[in-house]
Amino acid sequence: MTTSKFGGELISFKLDGIEKIHQGEESRDENGKVYWNRHAPVLFPIVGKLKRGQTLINGRTYEMSQHGFARDMEFDPVTKLDNFHSYVLKSNKYTMARYPFEFSLYNTYRQEENKLIFIYKVVNRGNNNMPFAIGGHPAFKVDPDDLKKGNYYLEFVEEEEKAHFLYLVDGLVGTEYSKNLLIQDKYLLLDEHTFDNDALIIKGIQNKKIILRNKRTRKTVLTFEYEGWPYLGIWSKAGAPFLCLEPWSSTADRVNSNNVFVQKTDMKVLEPGSDFEGKFSVEFYN
Repeated sequence: MTTSKFGGELISFKLDGIEKIHQGEESRDENGKVYWNRHAPVLFPIVGKLKRGQTLINGRTYEMSQHGFARDMEFDPVTKLDNFHSYVLKSNKYTMARYPFEFSLYNTYRQEENKLIFIYKVVNRGNNNMPFAIGGHPAFKVDPDDLKKGNYYLEFVEEEEKAHFLYLVDGLVGTEYSKNLLIQDKYLLLDEHTFDNDALIIKGIQNKKIILRNKRTRKTVLTFEYEGWPYLGIWSKAGAPFLCLEPWSSTADRVNSNNVFVQKTDMKVLEPGSDFEGKFSVEFYN
């Protein structure tokens, strides 16, 4: 397991010497262009885009780029053992100019044999209630040809009759009930056109354990568990050798958003001195 204080990000996890995490700038297309220059960033204090890149907090307008600022900042190391890495980002002048709340954000990674556990903890260090959103964005290595040809699929462990897909319009949520792509309420087939309209976003999943399988090799690639997160984002890019499975507490602004930060859908609010902890895990197979 390898992590970085930049973004407090996991950047590598190998099982029997085989890399399981997308390698960012090392992974390029036939023209030398980087597919996606990240590995597994944390999304904070927003998930997705803000309408016009702006939001209103206590009547004042603040600007914030997609998925927030934490993924682009340097964290401070807290603990670094062979199987346990932890980092913290504390509010400062830079963050206060974009998000006027005092906070501590802890990113922790724990390895248990072939399982990797992500732990995010948010602490409100200020004197006012603090609204926020948080999410994970890990990118797992897959065979790009198999992804293109439709050999990968996600299997939900139970029939998900209440699951529904959100539809994005220029990165904003246009409708909360889009076409249901699940086969028999249990299988999601993946191919080169799955992400033509951006990420898939699913809400309403009851049993939050999913399995990534490869039809060609007849192998289980990984299992992913994310109890406590209302949204699941799934994303890749055309021709790319990765698949992102993303547990989110909230999502992008609606197309008709009023831009008021605390009124964004499914925002969490911490009272002064309180904290939130969210976990998810992935178990890898060769």
